[in-house]
Amino acid sequence: METHPLDFEKPILELQRRLQDLKNHSDEHELDFDSEVEAMENKIRETRRAIYDNLTAWQRVQLARHIMRPFALDYVGRCFSDWIELHGDRVFGDDKAMPSGLAKLGQHRCVVITNQKGRDTKENVKRNFGCAHPEGYRKALRLMRLAEKFGLPVISLIDTPGAFPGIGSEERHISEAIAVNLREMMNLRVPTIAVVIGEGGSGGALGIGVTDRVLILENAYYSVISPEACSAILWKDRRHAAEAAEALKLTAQDLIGLGVVDEIVPEPEGGAHRDHDMAAAHLETALRQNLERIVARPIEELLQQRYEKFRKLGNFAEGSPLPAVPAS
Repeated sequence: METHPLDFEKPILELQRRLQDLKNHSDEHELDFDSEVEAMENKIRETRRAIYDNLTAWQRVQLARHIMRPFALDYVGRCFSDWIELHGDRVFGDDKAMPSGLAKLGQHRCVVITNQKGRDTKENVKRNFGCAHPEGYRKALRLMRLAEKFGLPVISLIDTPGAFPGIGSEERHISEAIAVNLREMMNLRVPTIAVVIGEGGSGGALGIGVTDRVLILENAYYSVISPEACSAILWKDRRHAAEAAEALKLTAQDLIGLGVVDEIVPEPEGGAHRDHDMAAAHLETALRQNLERIVARPIEELLQQRYEKFRKLGNFAEGSPLPAVPAS
């Protein structure tokens, strides 16, 4: 049976329960129910496909937040080798919400920057629920400058509801830390890739996301604000989060059409939480292909394309003015 099922997955769970009952009945009474079992398995596959091929924006947000979804360090352990974590921003301290370091992707030595969440209360407290403080972004910047010094590509794995908005974070200038990262990443003279693997929340995600290639997992989201916060602002009530999610155009499918991301990385059917190894295999393939594509380009060409890529975001075309309404 599934662990931590979401509401829209319950029809699948009910069919799986009935299938297990059928198998148990067959074993207990030594009856041949092979045809019924096969029919039920086919129905489960069809139901699963029908559900996951037609997910709403809010349902994809729920999948992006699934507690059993692979987190950044799960991908680091499966996609990279020779991982060495580096600590501290050399100013204030080490941010456990943003473990970062050196690793190898295939034959390429890289700097890997991540957001890390926790699966239980103890780990979430340690990782601050994936919400980085200013020292996290300054640590990321220190490692990016290290990458530039030694000519190493930078890969960011983004999974955060947003930067931490607490008093200590504001006292240590979180907005300045993110702003500096935006500026420095735009001018970083090495190939860069970012992947939104779960939640991509606001400036907290963008602070490590200004890169040559921006990828997103199939059921991840990338947005200027969370659906709940948007709902609270526009409707004065968080219960309209599903409507806000649709309006925000935050899914991978919306973002690829808007040109905000460059590629969607497929997930196992039903979401990455169902098969961590397969999800990591898809991600590793996408990372290797994109890295090979950009390391071969001259750095001046990469910088120009990076500049043009982000300058295009937010462009709009004005329509014809509305006709004047005649006086009555």
